[in-house]
Amino acid sequence: MPALKDLLEGKPLRSPLHPSLVHLPVALFPLSVLLDIASWIFADPTLYLVRGAFLTLTIGLVTAVFAAVFGIVDYTEIRSDHPAKKTATLHMVLNLVAVGLFALGAGLRYGNLDASHTAAFPLITSLVGLAILGYSGYLGGHLVYSDGVAVGRHRRDTRLPENTVTVSAAGAASVVVPGAAELRPGETLRAEVDGTVMTIARTASQTCAFQEFCTHRFGPLSEGRIEGNEMVCPWHRSRFDMRSGKVTQGPANVDLRTFAIETRGGRVAVERPTKSA
Repeated sequence: MPALKDLLEGKPLRSPLHPSLVHLPVALFPLSVLLDIASWIFADPTLYLVRGAFLTLTIGLVTAVFAAVFGIVDYTEIRSDHPAKKTATLHMVLNLVAVGLFALGAGLRYGNLDASHTAAFPLITSLVGLAILGYSGYLGGHLVYSDGVAVGRHRRDTRLPENTVTVSAAGAASVVVPGAAELRPGETLRAEVDGTVMTIARTASQTCAFQEFCTHRFGPLSEGRIEGNEMVCPWHRSRFDMRSGKVTQGPANVDLRTFAIETRGGRVAVERPTKSA
């Protein structure tokens, strides 16, 4: 199953698949509506506009369901406490509603494909579905371009953090972070220690801790890719030495803040961030 999930996320191709596949239904559904409108304008059954609209709508539904499979897999990879999780949920629900309306319209028009024009109610369902699809598409763009959801994830081979581990040092010099000791090479954990969000990453030989957000455009480094002792930002591929925080490749030009790591009886503890963090 992990191999199948990686395939659906586009990791073998190093390219996400859902954004590519959605172009098909996003193009076909409006085309179907245009053919519906044309059938009202020309009202000529010999032009086969009603039948053309139905076929276009049907193909759009098939491609929408196909694209949805990849989209749902992408959705499951969004961290549960990610601020954009609610937007992603709304995006998914609206898409399902829109597809449901298009499917309803397709069913209603099936027995009347030789008419001079599409019946009013199926046309209305398509128009409403198209409006919902348009807003959902806007949300999809917002998820990528504003929230950075899934950006660069296809280049990573290991699992992503499922949530943020929140701990408090309670005045101590360091605090144990649950789950950090179980990290395998190439994996990361997102932690919040006394209000400071950091990435805890495991290389082949050691565990490192550093600030969560890239110093270039604030990309989430806990979703980045580990190469040797370097963390590669998932957004613009800045590289940092995880041991020192030093920039090894731009576009970032400001080093990361790092945090000391110690092991206590098989558990990993990180130093308490100072107020200047």
